[in-house]
Amino acid sequence: YKISPLLWQKVRRGLSAGRVQSVALRIIIDREREIQQFIPVEYWTIEAELTRKIPTDKEVTFRAMLVGRIDGTKLDIHNREEAAEISDELRPAGYSVIKVKTKKVTRPPAPPFITSSLQQEAWRKLRFSAKYTMRIAQQLYEGLPIGDEGSVGLITYMRTDSTRVARSDIVEVREFISDKYGAQFVPPHARSFIRSVKGAQEAHEAIRPTKVRREPSLIKPYLTADQFKLYGLIWKRMVASQMSAALFDTTTIDIKARCPDSRADYLFRASSSVSTFAGFTILYTEGKDEAEEKKSPLLPGLEKGDALKLINLFPEQHFTQPPPRFTEATLIKMLEQWGIGRPSTYA
Repeated sequence: YKISPLLWQKVRRGLSAGRVQSVALRIIIDREREIQQFIPVEYWTIEAELTRKIPTDKEVTFRAMLVGRIDGTKLDIHNREEAAEISDELRPAGYSVIKVKTKKVTRPPAPPFITSSLQQEAWRKLRFSAKYTMRIAQQLYEGLPIGDEGSVGLITYMRTDSTRVARSDIVEVREFISDKYGAQFVPPHARSFIRSVKGAQEAHEAIRPTKVRREPSLIKPYLTADQFKLYGLIWKRMVASQMSAALFDTTTIDIKARCPDSRADYLFRASSSVSTFAGFTILYTEGKDEAEEKKSPLLPGLEKGDALKLINLFPEQHFTQPPPRFTEATLIKMLEQWGIGRPSTYA
């Protein structure tokens, strides 16, 4: 409350500094100082392109990353000269598989939206600002004329910090999934999501469609383009939250590079993840703040002891990166994690 009068004196009358606004500004300034003070550090990585030493009918090449020495010693490559020296050691080396490990990974769906997660995802996927997202959500909540149905509220209240969904609606969603996608896409038990964020009040349900069988495609003619996009996002997130988990087989292959004139042998590692059951991802996948990771490469079927042939080495220069500037989505996420603000204050 002491900052607002100061703004009147130093900037102009009528300005105000809210409690959330002031803290958010401090967070942004602190991040900007981190960026300005950041000093990049050079480092290098080395990838090896490999294939089976004994050719097969269907030969597959793949890449593995140098991760260290075989004895567990960490390997830091600071400059071009060091990268060239190690590459010279690796070219005449003998390569063999020393370990193959495959494990099954289960990836559950994200919970239905709350205010902050809706704002974050609408920014990531639709590039809607938090304010614009809430304006469109308000229209969907208050009601729109939908053919013979008249004016219909399409979503539940959009200012909420709860992921709770009424039991009757969960039953309806699970029945819809079974009818639409098949019984294998419905988990044995209904999913419930418990939030552990400081200050959450959970006075309202999660943001969800008021009727799950009102699919986005069925009401598209009655919505504007942006209303349709946001409704589709909310609808998909809610339906996906009650679908089966996605299943993957993740394989990691450790490869020894035996160097005749080196102090110690080197360790390379390759990994791959293959989807074995799509689950909820046939409908919806959550957006990311950072750049999307590269698609997982396909690895050949290898066994411990298999001899490999080096095709090429790829030394690559990198520099450490400063922390990124906040987007609307990442700033809202930070405020929520710190328990700053309420669903009504983020826009």
